[in-house]
Amino acid sequence: MPGPSRATDFARGVFDILPVLAAAVPIGLLWGTLAAAKGFSPFAAWLTSATVFAGAAQFIAVDMWRDPVPLLLIVVTTFIVNVRHLLMGASLQRHLGEFSTPGRLLAMFLMTDESWAFAERKVLGEALRPAYYFGVAVSMWLVWTSASLAGAIAGRSLGDPAAYGFDFAFSAMFIAILAGFWKGPRTGAVLAASAVSAALAKLALAGAWYIVIGGLAGVIVAAVLHSEQEAAEADRGDAP
Repeated sequence: MPGPSRATDFARGVFDILPVLAAAVPIGLLWGTLAAAKGFSPFAAWLTSATVFAGAAQFIAVDMWRDPVPLLLIVVTTFIVNVRHLLMGASLQRHLGEFSTPGRLLAMFLMTDESWAFAERKVLGEALRPAYYFGVAVSMWLVWTSASLAGAIAGRSLGDPAAYGFDFAFSAMFIAILAGFWKGPRTGAVLAASAVSAALAKLALAGAWYIVIGGLAGVIVAAVLHSEQEAAEADRGDAP
């Protein structure tokens, strides 16, 4: 029996990512507004979002933007923030068996926390097909760049973004994504390890190291729990 068509897969990806897109709009508007306040033209704001396509890194970079631009500091700081993408990319590439070589490169460029999370959740039940992934990732790119452009055009006329609750949209979006991964106490242990480690690192270290430390703590706990689960399953298999 043939599987779903590419158009159907793409549409499913778009449909699945819709709640996240709704949260991404105010975040993109906020970034565009902040960029305009720093002197970015609407085109420059759009081009930055289109090529960098990394919300957390863009917020940090625009916050550090001044004259003269501390280019090296911005590069190093955003690298620290985005180093988690090395882990995410290594995880994602295991599921790209049905992708062509150009498709794999494009998939990695379009990979965000959100598209990675949806891809990982998809493979829990079936193989990751290119059309589904690009339905998720391309939709995210289009909404993010469009919202950034709109925010830059609006400029300072929006006033204080916090007055609209835009500053909480980022947190709400990731809480919703994490909820979709809940599989019981093991999931809770991974999330707790990441949260506690990141909070302690935020208090103890300057800069954005808490993002890296929180991510690594979660990976370590997940690996340990997975090893224990495999060992337990092996013991059950050896039992008479």
